[in-house]
Amino acid sequence: KMAKEGSAKKGATLFKTRCLQCHTLEENGANKVGPNLHGVFGRKAGEKSGFSFTDALVSKGVEWNTETMSQWLENPKKYVPGTKMAFAGLKKEKDRADLIAYLVKSTK
Repeated sequence: KMAKEGSAKKGATLFKTRCLQCHTLEENGANKVGPNLHGVFGRKAGEKSGFSFTDALVSKGVEWNTETMSQWLENPKKYVPGTKMAFAGLKKEKDRADLIAYLVKSTK
């Protein structure tokens, strides 16, 4: 389950240290090793145009919301076996809540 409310400020720091090397957030931002995340919430996994996703992620058919994003960020390889995202995950619920609060604010 998701923690009630994360801190977007703490999430910004987590994003910079754990996500920024592979992802951008701004509208029309570049895809890097991972896709640009602008508009990710409410979109189905694997539907961002211009990025080559694994079949595993596309066939998962998940729509990104705060709950599914938390499950993904906890352990990507367990949530989508076959993903190429080389990220071990954020085990602490508080860290995930903070990061998601930041992502929600920063990807609109």
